[in-house]
Amino acid sequence: MNSEEKFDGILLALAQQHEGGVKDLLDTLFSFLLRKTDFFVGGGPGAARNMLLDTFQKYENKALDEQKKKEQEKEEMERKRKERIARKRKEEEEKMDLDNDNRVTELTDEEAAELQREMDEKAKVKESKVQENGGEELPNKPAAEDEDEADKGKISPNAGNGCDLPNYKWTQTLSELELKVPIPANFKVKARDLVVNIEKKQLKVGLKGHTPIIDGELEHQIKVEECCWIMEDSKTIAITMEKVNKMEWWSRLVMTDPEINTKKVNPEPSKLSDLDGETRGVVEKMMYDQRQKELGLPTSEEQKKQDVLKKFMEAHPEMDFSKCKFS
Repeated sequence: MNSEEKFDGILLALAQQHEGGVKDLLDTLFSFLLRKTDFFVGGGPGAARNMLLDTFQKYENKALDEQKKKEQEKEEMERKRKERIARKRKEEEEKMDLDNDNRVTELTDEEAAELQREMDEKAKVKESKVQENGGEELPNKPAAEDEDEADKGKISPNAGNGCDLPNYKWTQTLSELELKVPIPANFKVKARDLVVNIEKKQLKVGLKGHTPIIDGELEHQIKVEECCWIMEDSKTIAITMEKVNKMEWWSRLVMTDPEINTKKVNPEPSKLSDLDGETRGVVEKMMYDQRQKELGLPTSEEQKKQDVLKKFMEAHPEMDFSKCKFS
């Protein structure tokens, strides 16, 4: 306990006995100095007044500095919130521009040949399946039949790939989470009345003096320094949290929440140019391998093995590989 807090208990008890507030408390203090000390006359004319003004100025400056600091923090949070909104709006506009781009581009001879080859391959695969089924096309299986045993009982995600719960709702992208916590209608609060504690894998949200609305362990880790929260219209606590792992979908916010089926998440399309170099490389490789599998062609790893084998065969023409079987 520092020296400033040493007498807080005594002064608080004294203040509680003055129903008239600070004015009555000051009257008591100055009355004490008048009756029990020579405070007003002991230092000569004006000395007591100067001492009071100097002390008042000292603590007024502290109060103003603290207020300025809080306002700067609030402005910084508001700036970050506006930047996030502007970034999302820009992404939506870019997506809309992409969807509305109806320009026709002429294919080169090579591109046309490649497209025709892909179409022929798909037609052959479909035809072989029809023949295997006695000349009838296989019906599509209902989504419920495709659901894994481990996913049964999990709820479907909301439109924002999160979950709508009785006391709050959350949405997510691969990089961040947005949480909205409505304040109960019978409470009229300000930011100072709230409890919002955000830790790397822990979250607590609620009103001071009341049972927390959220108090639990987060499913995965977040970057605390990139998180922010704000009051919206004095009715909702809005919290933005950045994920540490930007390559996974959360199945729940805190461990006590019901799980959502992340296989039913419907992410918004994004441009590869928005990704960092390493992530972009991984995504492009996944897309290439998926496309190759659909066409019945070798994946990137299989292609590498074939290239190595081809070079070996070219380097040793004296060897006979005609009866060899390669997997």
